[in-house]
Amino acid sequence: QVQLVESGGGFVQAGGSLRLSCAASGIVFSINAMGWYRQAPGKQRELVATITKSSNTDYADSVKGRFTISRENVNTVYLQMNSLKPEDTAVYYCTCTAGALPYWGQGTQVTVSS
Repeated sequence: QVQLVESGGGFVQAGGSLRLSCAASGIVFSINAMGWYRQAPGKQRELVATITKSSNTDYADSVKGRFTISRENVNTVYLQMNSLKPEDTAVYYCTCTAGALPYWGQGTQVTVSS
C-alpha cells in the first residue's frame, strides 16, 4: 500500500505561480511513475503531467511551457505552476503506480482568479 499526501494548493491571481508537493509513504520502493491529474467542476479528471522513475516527463498540451513536474528521491513529486490561468482552477490530485496498481491522493484545491 502507498499513501499520497498533497500540499501547496491555494488561491492565486492570473499570471501567478504555485508549487504543489506530493509525498508518498508506505511501500515506496515499489513506486514507478508519479504524476498529477486535475478535475474542474463539472468536468472529467484529466492528466496534467507525469514523470517516470528515470525522470522522463510528459505534459498535457494545455500546460506545456507553464508547468514543470519534478521528482525528488523515489517518493516525492512536485508540480511548479507558472503563468496560471483561470482555466487552471481545479482540484489537483497526485497519483502514482506501485506494483502495477494506481494510487491517488485526496487532492488539493487550486483557484486562479481573473
